[in-house]
Amino acid sequence: MGKAIRLFDWASTAAGPVETWPVALKTTVRTILKQGHAICLFWGPDLNIIYNDAYRPFLGLKERDALGKPFHIIWSDVWDDVKPFVDEALSGRGTFAEDLHLVMDRNGFPEDTYWTFSYSPLYDDDGNIAGLINITVETTATVEGRKREEVLRRELVHRVKNTMAITTAVVSATMRHSQTLEEARDTIKRRIAALGNAQNFMHASGKGTGITSLVCDSVYPHLDDRARVTISGPEMDIAPQQALGLSLAVYELATNALKYGALSNENGRVEIAWMLGENNRFELRWRETGGPPVRPPTRTGFGSRLTNQIVAAYFSGEGRTFYHPGGLVFELDGKYETAAREQAGG
Repeated sequence: MGKAIRLFDWASTAAGPVETWPVALKTTVRTILKQGHAICLFWGPDLNIIYNDAYRPFLGLKERDALGKPFHIIWSDVWDDVKPFVDEALSGRGTFAEDLHLVMDRNGFPEDTYWTFSYSPLYDDDGNIAGLINITVETTATVEGRKREEVLRRELVHRVKNTMAITTAVVSATMRHSQTLEEARDTIKRRIAALGNAQNFMHASGKGTGITSLVCDSVYPHLDDRARVTISGPEMDIAPQQALGLSLAVYELATNALKYGALSNENGRVEIAWMLGENNRFELRWRETGGPPVRPPTRTGFGSRLTNQIVAAYFSGEGRTFYHPGGLVFELDGKYETAAREQAGG
């Protein structure tokens, strides 16, 4: 920048030719040019800008013809925001701002930026304030990083509370509906294991989970022969909370099919299919065939509540279980959520 400053036509600006500059200004310019920190200064009645190499990236596309321009022109997009700081510095009082939000148009489009900077008065050789110096750091990446961390923190707290609530419901409901303590212990152990397995689909990053892998990982551990289960539907990612609910539902249905339904003999089959309709309507169908004759249960257990009510709530929809003599059918009808929409909804 030293050469660019020397060759610039300062006589065409209010700052005047370099030969007329006060010693104080020349000394300050020499100093900032040797600095690795981003520094610029604004001098004269129009506050014409002079800056060092470290400051150049902050200007974006404006840097092509920024040198020597008045403050209110080169930074017209943020002038109203920083003018109070300018006025303070020109009054002889230094200012400091930390992570100040500024919407800049430095690359041909508005962008959210954050800055930590100080404005200090600059004096001429007679001790009069003739400009100001700006020492600055762009903190956009740091601020955005903190925002993402906060989103993840809130998401983690939400998930922990949700997991605790489900765990409590699993334990209390299983104890209520079990005939013996041994049965309750085995069922609780199985369902807690299923809950732990479902957590694998809840990425800390908030990234969605592929539905095909989710269904496969939830049902295949129950099988010796995977050919007995047919899985079909469009590949798509679903939000972490919905992934948790769906994983629990499929795991519960598979367990029941293995104990009482189509997977309890050598001939039964299970068909799992899903589709995405208009307005993000999500439909999933679990259909069993070839198993023992099905009879409706005499009481509603936690498994039915899990599939019909709790999981359906994750999809803001409805779960229905049909006990047809030829095989159990479960249908889930709700609203599909991507990871992005879930985070936006907070």
